[in-house]
Amino acid sequence: MLFFNPADKLKIKTLVFFNWDETDFFRNSVAITDVNGTNFTNTQDFELRNKNRVAFGKLDFIYNISKTKMLKATTKYNNGNFNDNSNLVFNDNSTIENLQHQNTLFDQKISYTNNFKDKKVFLLTGRFIDEKTPQNYAINQFFYQDLFPSLSNANNVKQNSTNQMQFAGINAHLLDRKANGHLLELQLGNEYRKDKMITKFSLLEDSSVLVSPNGYQNETKYQVNNLYLKSKYRLKIKDFGIVGKFNINQLFNRLENNDALSSQNPFFINPSLGFDWKINDKNKITSTYSYNTTNAKVLDVFSDFVLTGFRSFSKGTGNFNQLDASSVVFNYQLGNWTDRFFANTFILYSKNHDFFSTNTAIQQNFTQAEKILIKNREFISVNSKLDYYFKFISSNLKLDLGYTKSEFKNIVNNSNLRQVTSNNYNYGFELRSGFGGVFNYHIGTKWTTTEIETTINNSFTDNLSFLDLSFFFNKNLDFQLQSEHYYFGNLQTDNTYFFLDFDARYKLIENKLTLGITGKNLFNTERFRNFSISDIGTSTTEYRLLPRFVLLKLEYRF
Repeated sequence: MLFFNPADKLKIKTLVFFNWDETDFFRNSVAITDVNGTNFTNTQDFELRNKNRVAFGKLDFIYNISKTKMLKATTKYNNGNFNDNSNLVFNDNSTIENLQHQNTLFDQKISYTNNFKDKKVFLLTGRFIDEKTPQNYAINQFFYQDLFPSLSNANNVKQNSTNQMQFAGINAHLLDRKANGHLLELQLGNEYRKDKMITKFSLLEDSSVLVSPNGYQNETKYQVNNLYLKSKYRLKIKDFGIVGKFNINQLFNRLENNDALSSQNPFFINPSLGFDWKINDKNKITSTYSYNTTNAKVLDVFSDFVLTGFRSFSKGTGNFNQLDASSVVFNYQLGNWTDRFFANTFILYSKNHDFFSTNTAIQQNFTQAEKILIKNREFISVNSKLDYYFKFISSNLKLDLGYTKSEFKNIVNNSNLRQVTSNNYNYGFELRSGFGGVFNYHIGTKWTTTEIETTINNSFTDNLSFLDLSFFFNKNLDFQLQSEHYYFGNLQTDNTYFFLDFDARYKLIENKLTLGITGKNLFNTERFRNFSISDIGTSTTEYRLLPRFVLLKLEYRF
């Protein structure tokens, strides 16, 4: 990063970096599907090599017009090229995948700030973004005979996609803090976004294109213009505050799907009302209710199927949609962060009056998921944290308790609409020392229980425990030791793992030269397995890890 001061009122900051990287990734998995009379097991042995080249530049231009006025411009440019090659053995079939994709981003933001009166600020912001993310995907196998039975001689597939997004927006923002502590905020603005998504899916015999099948090609152009007015007012009465928000949105939507043109002009209001109450120095309560309407994104509205993985297709609704949701947030705080005892409880409840779900066809060699609009989905999350400081051992005990429940509905393999309920529990504790000497420790453990309830019920409990030791021998020499223990409850074998790392540093020259040594995976664990569940079955995944290594480091500060 470079800094320039061509004039007293002008500052220029620049940042440029280039990155070349090559990574290897290994994963084995066994997925068992058991849903609506469909039962099968898929095995995958996956090896990926990723090569990427990224160039990024940023320019900040700051001009102080006067003591109360400032102009700032930020320009960003990013260019990335990525090449992913994988060797996949799927159910004993050797498969080669290749994904070439790029990312080109130009982002220009200009803002003007004027503190025109005491406690009154006016901000004017303009922004323009242009982003392109083309992709070319190819796989040397043909797994979709059941989808295209007439093409028995097809032996590979490819998909080319063009994705482009343009955004332009302007926002005028006024903040006015009253003498009595009340705060008024007003925003008036307009945001225009245009998304272009073109995908072409083809079936090949060797290098000859046999067909680009109907229903698997997309040419989507989606334009959204949002003219909005946002208002917020905070009313403060001693230790009690009321915050009200009222946002007005007038949208102008235009959708072109494969030459079929449609438009709509929805109008909606998003209100919110909340309060915060400082009962006394030890007790604080905050709560908010909000009703929110959101507009569908481009990935929700395209009309034909897109290949999203070597065996998965997805499809949007092909129509405009606005989704409504209500939410209530409650937070209670007992004590303060610096007190010997501190407790915090957070509760979130939300209801999606309508939401996007899926109508999915699942077969052993492929899945096809089509987005559908469903009514009523609920979500609740409760989390409590308690901290207590024990003087006689100079250590802080932290308890963490959490519960999350979510409900949604979907259709699988022509079933009726299914109710799916997910419950997650987490509970654990940590003990951290605050000794003034050479040695300190941090120890803890956490259990996580996951349950899925639908036409089939699954559950399991995992545990993570850790012990970290720190030694600060003097201002120049320190040593850190980190250990972890993993236990996966639903794995019958290889369900326990231990990891040990260390890091030591010695300052040869204060704030200039540091010598370090780092050791990773000292127990030399070669593979790591975990288990997951969903509403259609279970999956066991195994990852190959880097072997034990020790690295000598030398750091120099200019």
